[in-house]
Amino acid sequence: PGLGAKRVSLIMKAWQEQKEIHNVMLFLQSHQVGTGHAVKIWKRYGQEALQAIEVNPYRLATDVWGIGFQTADQIARKMGVEMHSEQRILAGIRYVLETSGEKGGHVYLPRRELVQTCAESLEVPGEMIESSIDGLAARDEAVLEAERVYLPPLFYSEKGTATRIHQLSSIQRIETGDIQQEIASIEKRDGMIFARLQKVALEKALSNSLLVLTGGPGTGKTTTIKGLLALLEARGKVVALAAPTGRAAKRMSQATDREAKTIHRLLKFNPSDMAFEKNFENPLEADAIIVDEVSMVDVVLMNSLLRAIPISSTLVLVGDVDQLPSVGPGNVLKDIITSGVAEVVGLNEIFRQAQTSSIVMNAHTILAGEFPDLRRDRESDFFLLEDEDPSQVCEVIAELCKTRLPRTYGVDPLEDIQVLTPMYRGDTGATNLNGVLQNVLNPSGKEFQRGGSRFRVGDKVMQVRNNYDKDVFNGDMGRIESIDDDAQVLAVRFPDKQVEYESAELDEIDLSYAITVHKSQGSEYRIVVLPLTTQHFVMLQRNLLYTAITRARDLVVIVGSRKALSIAIRNNQVSERYSSLPERIRMSDYS
Repeated sequence: PGLGAKRVSLIMKAWQEQKEIHNVMLFLQSHQVGTGHAVKIWKRYGQEALQAIEVNPYRLATDVWGIGFQTADQIARKMGVEMHSEQRILAGIRYVLETSGEKGGHVYLPRRELVQTCAESLEVPGEMIESSIDGLAARDEAVLEAERVYLPPLFYSEKGTATRIHQLSSIQRIETGDIQQEIASIEKRDGMIFARLQKVALEKALSNSLLVLTGGPGTGKTTTIKGLLALLEARGKVVALAAPTGRAAKRMSQATDREAKTIHRLLKFNPSDMAFEKNFENPLEADAIIVDEVSMVDVVLMNSLLRAIPISSTLVLVGDVDQLPSVGPGNVLKDIITSGVAEVVGLNEIFRQAQTSSIVMNAHTILAGEFPDLRRDRESDFFLLEDEDPSQVCEVIAELCKTRLPRTYGVDPLEDIQVLTPMYRGDTGATNLNGVLQNVLNPSGKEFQRGGSRFRVGDKVMQVRNNYDKDVFNGDMGRIESIDDDAQVLAVRFPDKQVEYESAELDEIDLSYAITVHKSQGSEYRIVVLPLTTQHFVMLQRNLLYTAITRARDLVVIVGSRKALSIAIRNNQVSERYSSLPERIRMSDYS
């Protein structure tokens, strides 16, 4: 049979593109840049690609996702850029600052630490780094304050967040109504009974412009949100609900029976100019805004949210301060509480219905630094399957997901079970587990290979970066619906849309049969399976373990050793993040 019309037109289009791309490809491949990255560079710059790279090869690190400083530096060095060139040093300093925010969660770096890190990684003298830091500041590409060095977006986000938190905290509402009577009538109407601290939270939310509500699982945060909604709606107020991720917003909607949006959707993010339509000049049209899972919100997003809050509105920030901090820079929820300026209510009573859950009780036990109750009771919802050998742990997890859990609990292995792991590397890390689970749970789907990645129709995948053009965000999960070999396109079905990925875009998705605990923040799964071995030693931390087990609704199965579990519980060393937010909030005359 001859070639179909679709195939012919695709070949013609590809041939034309290949002709134009040929020179760029040859140049890049001579500098050991792979085809996938070369296509991205071509898409970003088109026919100007070679010229752009020749003028400043370090642009690649900021302009093209997936090409880091190291790759750009490799190209630059092959092009003859000197080790000590200012262009290289400036790009290196930016890279260290960006990486410290993205990987370490830091809002700034102390100048001395920045100089030392840059001198080691760039292999140039500290004096040259010192002078280049001043050069960056002179060009407004860095902000120097005392001995702290900030990237401008982080400096202005921290400053803006502090100013707005202070403003909102200093506004007291004059309450004319009888709040206690209103609470009593809501209790009677809706058949609810609020505990003492929940009533305190409701009263403070109605008499302040800003309230921070915190508490662990089973302490009644959701009931308090529902009570506050009922009170505000009874007063005829317009209430907006939001959460940082699509999955957290969906959970909030299900719990409240009201629409909840992601913060990006609430603020109307416009991808064409990479900005929010809702801001100081065009604030949200709501009398109250309730935001859940605030521990996930970084300083940049918090600043954007606060810019859109009308000064006449009430803002309620809800979260669990004991969970892992945000993936992005800052430790905003903790910092706001630490400042001592905002009204904070910490719910700490575990409600009777939650006391029957071993997940809830063990989460609080672990938080207190004590070993959980692991009695082997068939009715329990919390188990430890002991095994010291990481490769054996892998086999046990595969069997649990494929056979034992579906058979015992009648669950779907892909929809209802989520494997969470402390890290990517190692036998029981996300990378290896995904390969094992893909072969066990989806062995025969139509396949597409690119580099070291293998995707099959039916695979469970996760978006790993924000892509505003496709309207998909870091942490969104879906299933591969189809693979078109001719067009080299893969289609993923997310809960609310289908998204297509070309071959060069496949580094934006990962298999998600197993994901890291960090990636699970704000989500809830029926069953969580958690490998915990001493192979994860560096990541065995109490807040990571606590975050992992509180993602489960019905069942937690830890597979690993008592020793690893014990190390995690004892290790309450939380890696500190460089942030000046608490001090800034306290400076009442801050402007």
